[in-house]
This record gives sequence, structure tokens and C-alpha cells, in this order.
Amino acid sequence: MDDDFEFGDKRDAVKNAEAKGFNPGLVVLLVVVGLLLIFLIGNIVLYMYAQKNLPPKKKKPVSKKKMKRERLKQGVSAPGE
Repeated sequence: MDDDFEFGDKRDAVKNAEAKGFNPGLVVLLVVVGLLLIFLIGNIVLYMYAQKNLPPKKKKPVSKKKMKRERLKQGVSAPGE
């Protein structure tokens, strides 16, 4: 008879646990995942906005020294030499 009594207590404990509410670990997980999704979607929106509205990057000017070196590699003599 003692076994039946303990089994009945376990059922009551399960019912009481279900009645408490949400699992705190699940709530934390949902909040973290939600914040991560908001962050990622915000970054995508900002990236798309920047691609439309920002001017393209200017290329750095090539120095005369590098131009001379490139011409020598190609076999063309630099002017003035």
C-alpha cells in the first residue's frame, strides 16, 4: 500500500510543477534568441541602407614609385630614362 501512496504523491508533484508556469531556463533562452535575431536583422537592414545611400569608396592613388615599378615589370621603360 505504501507504493500506491508514493505514486499518488508523485502525480501530485507533477501536477504542481506544471501549474507553476514557464520554465525559467526556457524564458532566458527565448529572450537571448530574440535579442540575437533583432541584432542580426538590424545589421542586415543597416547594411542594405548603407549600400544604397553611401557613396562608393575612393581608390587610393597609386604612388609614382609603384607605377614605375609596375612598368619595369611589364618591360616598358619609364619616361625620362
